[in-house]
Amino acid sequence: MLQAAYVLPHPPLAVPEVGRGREVGIKDTINSYLQAANEIKALSPDTLVFISPHATAYYDYIHISPSASAYGDFSSFGAKEVAFNVQYDTEFVKVLSAAAKACGISAGAEHEQEKTLDHGVMVPLYFIDKVYKNCSLVRTGLSGLPPLEHYKFGTLIGETAEKLSRKTVIIASGDLSHKLKKSHYGYAPEGEEFDNLVMDILRRADFLSLLNFDPALCAAAGECGYRSFLIMAGALDKKRANPRFLSYEGPFGVGYGACAFDITGIDDARNFGEQFFSIQTEKIMKERKAADPYAALARLAAEHIVKTGKSFAPSKELLGGELGKTRRAVFVSCKKDGELRGCIGSILPTCGNLVLEIIRFAEAAVMHDPRFPPVGQEELEMLSYSVDVLEAPEPATFEELDPKVYGVIVSAGSKRGVLLPDLEGVNTAREQVEIAIKKGGITSAEKYSLEKFKVTRHK
Repeated sequence: MLQAAYVLPHPPLAVPEVGRGREVGIKDTINSYLQAANEIKALSPDTLVFISPHATAYYDYIHISPSASAYGDFSSFGAKEVAFNVQYDTEFVKVLSAAAKACGISAGAEHEQEKTLDHGVMVPLYFIDKVYKNCSLVRTGLSGLPPLEHYKFGTLIGETAEKLSRKTVIIASGDLSHKLKKSHYGYAPEGEEFDNLVMDILRRADFLSLLNFDPALCAAAGECGYRSFLIMAGALDKKRANPRFLSYEGPFGVGYGACAFDITGIDDARNFGEQFFSIQTEKIMKERKAADPYAALARLAAEHIVKTGKSFAPSKELLGGELGKTRRAVFVSCKKDGELRGCIGSILPTCGNLVLEIIRFAEAAVMHDPRFPPVGQEELEMLSYSVDVLEAPEPATFEELDPKVYGVIVSAGSKRGVLLPDLEGVNTAREQVEIAIKKGGITSAEKYSLEKFKVTRHK
């Protein structure tokens, strides 16, 4: 059974052999580690489940460490003498992996890349290990999957603990914003906003708000622990989890937050995964009813190719309508749980009319965006679509750019990077150009030219 859960950060300098005196700058965090360690000792769990952003990670797969044991040390941080040899709870891993497979959640113990313990585990373990050793570990990483998938995976952790009658404590390892001050991470005003919101959510154990969190704010803040917290929250689904704030500080430009959650019973009203799914489903149904012909056609074409494997054939009526009489370039985007799931298009028309253009790039967005695996049928109900219709590009100077109004094309010889306007998290022309340069594979030494274009966005 689940006994408790903790949100704990993982700054290596918290370990005295690494910090060499600098750890006094985060004394509140150190005290939180010590408090959590002593509480865990009093609970005497059989298994500690560590959720770490620095374990093996894939875009479309949540990895669970499969070995019987693991070693790790702080040699990367100049303290090789601080080392750990741990035993994994292999039965827990086996049952958890089987449950994920049975539920269709992309998670399991395959494809391990790195067996060595990461510092996301070792920093909190350093303090726990000093007072309590009589337990096995489970280590899981994160992925690029949407928030709800991480939450669902967390529910399986809770169910596995119950099924095996394991006294289990969860450690959700994760720092908050890395952009609280000017440093090599860069400064962003969103950093403080992110930290304040997350800590408020954790103080209240308001996990529905955690699921509803703005992905653009996460990206701008430069966080690392959000998905760790989601998995932990999933494990506490339908449980009475009394939150206790332990500490928050960020003197070095990275936010370190610590909270505890005492599990005292069942509370079916805290079924936040089901509530979030209902909210998202209702939102998408409203979007479908309000969709204009552009976005409606994109959905129709995308769903047809995912379900049948064949390209959508438009009717004569569709081809004879307004869209069939216009020739323009388009980009088609689809999102899942508010996060990009695919986007492909062209800056110049490639087909005879808008109908064929939208069909072509809607199909490409769900099947052939190289950044993502192809969309599966089980995802279709959760996708929303938008179609950007482009005006002809024109040469531009840097001073003429406005990322809220214009898209940008950066060209260097045969290389070309394109970025649409009005994207979440892109607030300056410099950011827009830098992203486009990166997308185009253009190096800093190459001379490039700029073009700008306007779009009409259909949702």
